[in-house]
Amino acid sequence: MAEANPFFNSKEVQDFNKEIQKYHLGPLWNAIPDLMHKQPKPEAVPYLWKWEVLEKKLEEATQIFTPERGGERRAIFFQNPGFQGRQPWGWASTTNTLYAAVQLILPGEEAPSHRHTQNAMRFITNGSGAYSIVQGQKIYMEEGDFLITPGGLWHGHGHEGDKPMIWMDILDIPIIYSAAGTFFEGHPDGLEKPSLPDNYGARRYRGGMVRPISDRTTQVAPVGSYKWAQTEAALTGLSDFEPDPYDGIAVEYINPSTGTTANPTMGAWIQKLPVGFHSKAHRHTSSSIYHVYEGEGYSVINGIQYYWSKGDYLVIPNWAWHEHVNTSTKEAILFCSNDIPIMEKLGLQKEEAYTKNKGYQEITGEFSPVLAK
Repeated sequence: MAEANPFFNSKEVQDFNKEIQKYHLGPLWNAIPDLMHKQPKPEAVPYLWKWEVLEKKLEEATQIFTPERGGERRAIFFQNPGFQGRQPWGWASTTNTLYAAVQLILPGEEAPSHRHTQNAMRFITNGSGAYSIVQGQKIYMEEGDFLITPGGLWHGHGHEGDKPMIWMDILDIPIIYSAAGTFFEGHPDGLEKPSLPDNYGARRYRGGMVRPISDRTTQVAPVGSYKWAQTEAALTGLSDFEPDPYDGIAVEYINPSTGTTANPTMGAWIQKLPVGFHSKAHRHTSSSIYHVYEGEGYSVINGIQYYWSKGDYLVIPNWAWHEHVNTSTKEAILFCSNDIPIMEKLGLQKEEAYTKNKGYQEITGEFSPVLAK
């Protein structure tokens, strides 16, 4: 980063700057200190959304918004307070690059199929009986399942159960919006009709870390749904060994035909924090959005303590120091979505360990969440 130069604030320079702006030209000599920082300065800020608020507002939304009234989806997104100046709608930004939301579908409802440039992921948090139809494949959803919908694939939802179904959506809306690369199209049949056997991908991959020989060539989404039972078994097996000092016991969802992340622009994994576990602090250029699937505890982000419990959502911006603590009497399970693939593709991913105080931050304050009225 270039240092600010007092001369550039002189009348001579300021007059010249105003002159060239008439021609839609800009003065790099003044701009470069603001454009090239010594380290990342994301607009996103750390924030925590409580489940009791989300549950109440989703319930209220069911009384107002229905598929028949339009709107595509009954979803409430996490609007990071740091993006209030972004228009429109803060670009629906939860971090600088990622959108996240909670979506609810009622029994008997159908959400029409559509497709778009944005990549999407879902983590199922509450209920059963709902399904997604992705490119002709009907995928039934259960709590703890992880689903992917890479950009350009038709996808819609329906519900054959008897209770509301809720899940977390994650999309790369902000990065696609900023690149002006958005395309969106509704399906001509409303909800797409199935053309493959139900749960096709999950059934083909029920063997876990083996794959059909036909998938030795790259497939965009050979597994559309990663079942909780297999994920839980992987966590259990890894629990025989020492947890990672920063992330606990963690496994990442991958595309079995490529070995890379399940979605091309977004990473996702499950972290298990053993009873009493206190991770060491670190930071990285990628941002993360957490859902607390089980347990309770707190995270320290840049010195501020964020208490969380089952159902809560937490955002950790780029280059923010963070550590996690499990304070419950059982293991805590956290679902993490992140933009590591984007950062790696751009050559920007970097990680740094906190070296002071034996790797733990000093707590300087406590976050106060906004509670439901």
